[in-house]
Amino acid sequence: MTQLTHLARLTRLPSLPRLPRPPGPRLSSALLGATALELFVLAGRLAVYPFGLAPERGATAPAEAGPPASADPPAPAPATTVPPVVPPVVLLHGFIDNRSAFVVLRRTLTRHGRRPESLNYSPLTRDVRTAAGLLGRHVEEICARTGHSRVDIVGHSLGGLIARYYVQRLGGDRRVRTLVTLGTPHGGTAVAPGAGVHPIVRQMRGGSSVIEELRDPAPGCRTRFVSFWSELDQVMVPVGTACVDHPDLDAVNVRVTGIGHLALPVHPTVAAAVREALEAPEAGEDDATATGTTSAA
Repeated sequence: MTQLTHLARLTRLPSLPRLPRPPGPRLSSALLGATALELFVLAGRLAVYPFGLAPERGATAPAEAGPPASADPPAPAPATTVPPVVPPVVLLHGFIDNRSAFVVLRRTLTRHGRRPESLNYSPLTRDVRTAAGLLGRHVEEICARTGHSRVDIVGHSLGGLIARYYVQRLGGDRRVRTLVTLGTPHGGTAVAPGAGVHPIVRQMRGGSSVIEELRDPAPGCRTRFVSFWSELDQVMVPVGTACVDHPDLDAVNVRVTGIGHLALPVHPTVAAAVREALEAPEAGEDDATATGTTSAA
């Protein structure tokens, strides 16, 4: 894992309540607490899910078909006003979810002057590569509309895997400045409900063709990666699979304690940590140093 010289501020992230980690009943209590929170979050997600089905107002939905985004992006369309210094943020949800998953994160980013936009991809999408091409067209549309040449992306679970494939395999590193992933199976997960029914779920398993492609060399990748992983994430098995581990990628892994998979995109402290990661200066703008692994707890 390479060192990330421009995310030292992540070592000063606000902390989630730290739960004791000795073996035995205490660990079981922590797991029970996280599971109870997961059920609470699930109930809330089901309640707001219908409100996230419609495409976001003001955003142009990209075509489902067509060639993937070009590795050489066209010059952005002339803007009538000078665009803000910070790039837009694209939010990409997980499997069988929609943009409603990011209600807390969206509020946090908006309060601090960011411009989050969500992309809903169909739950019937059968291939990570196809979804990554759709993401590429969406990013091109945002760049043309806003006058920005680059964006930031935050992806939860499968959304992070789709975004990584776009960045690493479809030339998206030319467009994506920072990719933040939340509970994403970068190394493939052994927990894949419905794997025999849905092809895209099979692609999230360890050893799939998609996971193996992401192990291939990626020299010169311009995107910086920040991966949030939780030690109580029962969807990521083993939990370390949610870490980015690639010698060619500029990456930092942030450990979260006390919460599970569904809570990652809605926990206020994680949202604040994501905002800090997006606000970190690019390489060359800060001489501070940071190791490739840090903690949000």
